[in-house]
Amino acid sequence: MGSELKKAIDQISKDRGIDRDLLVDTLEEAVRSSVARKYGDAMDIEVNYNEEVGEIEVYQFKVVAAEVTDEISEIVLEEAKEHDPNVQVDDEMGFKLKIEDLGRIAAQSAKQVIIQRMRDAEQEIIYDEYKSRTNEIVSGIIQRRDRSGWIINLGRTEAVLPKSEQIPRERYKRGDRVQAFLIDVQKEARGPQITVSRSHPDYMTALFKREVPEVDDATVKIMGVARDPGLRAKVAVNSLDRDVDPVGACVGIRGSRIQNIVQELRGERIDIVVWSQDIAVYAQNALSPAVIARIAVDDEEKILEVVVPDDQLTVAIGRKGQNVKLASRLLGWKIDIFTESRYGEMNAASKGMDQLASVAEINLDNFFAAGFETVNQIARASEEILMVIEDMTPSKVSDIKSAIKLLGMGDDDADYLDDMEVAEAPVEDTSGDEETLEVEETEAEVDVEDEAEVGVEAEAEENNSEEDQASETDTRISE
Repeated sequence: MGSELKKAIDQISKDRGIDRDLLVDTLEEAVRSSVARKYGDAMDIEVNYNEEVGEIEVYQFKVVAAEVTDEISEIVLEEAKEHDPNVQVDDEMGFKLKIEDLGRIAAQSAKQVIIQRMRDAEQEIIYDEYKSRTNEIVSGIIQRRDRSGWIINLGRTEAVLPKSEQIPRERYKRGDRVQAFLIDVQKEARGPQITVSRSHPDYMTALFKREVPEVDDATVKIMGVARDPGLRAKVAVNSLDRDVDPVGACVGIRGSRIQNIVQELRGERIDIVVWSQDIAVYAQNALSPAVIARIAVDDEEKILEVVVPDDQLTVAIGRKGQNVKLASRLLGWKIDIFTESRYGEMNAASKGMDQLASVAEINLDNFFAAGFETVNQIARASEEILMVIEDMTPSKVSDIKSAIKLLGMGDDDADYLDDMEVAEAPVEDTSGDEETLEVEETEAEVDVEDEAEVGVEAEAEENNSEEDQASETDTRISE
């Protein structure tokens, strides 16, 4: 019997991966619980597993008394002396109990405790295992679908792929093998709750670590990832070794490395961008394949004013604003894009406003705060309306009106904001907030959502040029 119990403990410990000492403690606690259930908590007992004989031993302790008032906790002196002639009153004696005497109900109770403890121990092991694998790629088989998303069988446990973490338009069926990124493990009564993702930016980083040895050993570092899951992504890379080309390392021979990542993400196009400490250079790389004329940097507000040739506007914006949106996320800066012709007009307008602010000796921001952004707006406004400008006085209004006539401004000058049509495309920064992308077109308002009005011919010409230079992976590389 003893050897059978020992074999059972060893087998369960091996098969379930449960620590042997933990299993022994569970057995001892189960027997202790069964004894207490049968005889009550008043019985003073001690339970130990005898490793030599492979048995659970139970000892009951009683106090020697001249007269017994509680048979469970006391033993009369005469009876005690039959076991030990030297015993005296108030001494404590231990007597070995037969576990078989616990009965069927007690044995069943012990079994239930053992099963529950084993289950708890196994769940704890699973939790510790997957908690240590957070931010790693896991593989499993699609099991079923519920309200929260897809349930994936990982082998010893299950994980959930929520709808919010799926790649849009990706379809699964039961039995499909799928890979995902482990993002969270929580303890719950029913067992560890594991959450995985396929749309998380760090999943892209993990795939590069797996496919590119230089990324795995940190020779090439992933500096940032911006994804439009399932459609397009931009990955910023930097090499810590001057002799290692970060782009070439990530692409691989004939695009072999990047192709594996593209296939895993169901054809998501990946732009590999060379990171730079100079934000202007970094932005130029991130907006590729568009040609950039110049970039103005506002460090305080983290805003970039990017000027492109008129025929590069649609290329810089990308389809449905995708190119500039991803670039903005990657940099963590707001990006305003202007054509060269529109930017020139805006500068001229700004210069005129500067002149009027100087004449009135009023901060230019005061004009903007009151809603005056062009010379024409000021020229057309009455004295009463102009008085809403902070620090404005009647004499200053007169000086401004005289300056407008003297400098030939006013209606003869272009109303730089009223006449300009500004199209806005949402740009999201790394925090996920929507920003406003100001896209300037010379004569007509541009609707970024409608390619027909952002110059389809220009985009088509650019796309044809890209296709001639594209690699076999259909992945655009920004150098």
